[in-house]
Amino acid sequence: MLIEFLALLVGLVVLVYAAGWFVDGASSIARNFGVSPLLIGLTIVGLGTSAPEIMVSSLASMQGNPGLAVGNAIGSNIANVGLILGATALIAPLAFHSGLLRRELPVLMLISIGCYILALDGLSVIDGVLMLSGLVAFLYWLIRAAMAERKDDVLAQEVAAEIPETRPNNKAWLFFGLGLIGLLASSKVLVWAAVNIAHSMGVSDLVIGLTIVALGTSLPELAASIGSVLKGEDDLAVGNVIGSNVYNLLAVFSLPALLAPGPVDATVISRDFPVLLAFTGILFILGVGLSKAGNINRWEGAGLLSGYLFYQWTIYQSVV
Repeated sequence: MLIEFLALLVGLVVLVYAAGWFVDGASSIARNFGVSPLLIGLTIVGLGTSAPEIMVSSLASMQGNPGLAVGNAIGSNIANVGLILGATALIAPLAFHSGLLRRELPVLMLISIGCYILALDGLSVIDGVLMLSGLVAFLYWLIRAAMAERKDDVLAQEVAAEIPETRPNNKAWLFFGLGLIGLLASSKVLVWAAVNIAHSMGVSDLVIGLTIVALGTSLPELAASIGSVLKGEDDLAVGNVIGSNVYNLLAVFSLPALLAPGPVDATVISRDFPVLLAFTGILFILGVGLSKAGNINRWEGAGLLSGYLFYQWTIYQSVV
């Protein structure tokens, strides 16, 4: 099993770097075609940070391991709030003021509840189509809302400032191509290693997806959020998590429905999805309900991180 663990580690490392190359290349190509930095940040970069989850879940579903795909989508969202925002707030308390974020938070809550309802009786192709339709509607709404506030909104300014400088077309396509190849290759290695580790340890693909794979595919968001808060871009740090969670539900969670429809593990319905809803609800309260400007202080960050660690311990206790 040592080979599988080494393959998993290498796959995760390549996956993170490949996602960065893919985003840089796609962003530069879009800028060369005259697309505004704001639209690039909200669409291409947002979806690009979820590219690891999308690739892993696609391959897992096509290979007959939908549990890994479901666990990856749900586990990544839990990690984004509990681990990433919790750890980021411990480094520096978060204070975010964006009106766009305030409108995204209730949308994320509604999407989370909607996906949970769809999963109650299993995932069908129709459910997958509904989720992808929701993604299109969300992107349309997000672009319209962002364009309306682009002059004043803090998030819009921080997103535009973080878009990579334009590269020559040949270099942009090289980065894009290398990133795409790296994502495909590393995802295949990661899924192979994760499935073999699960079988060797006698645990389900779902458990591996909720833990090791979800943590690994969330590393780009962790790096992005910590980097943003160190630059004082709190709104961008929180925006990365909110956007990623929306994409994970509507783009990633739709893949097992489209490629391997069937029942959802009862544990997901009774334990994992309620945990996701609880973390999303806490983020909603912290961002909207407690103060004029959203705040996550160090104590609240420690609470989020502790909750995530307790959840991981609960999964561990269920399989030992």
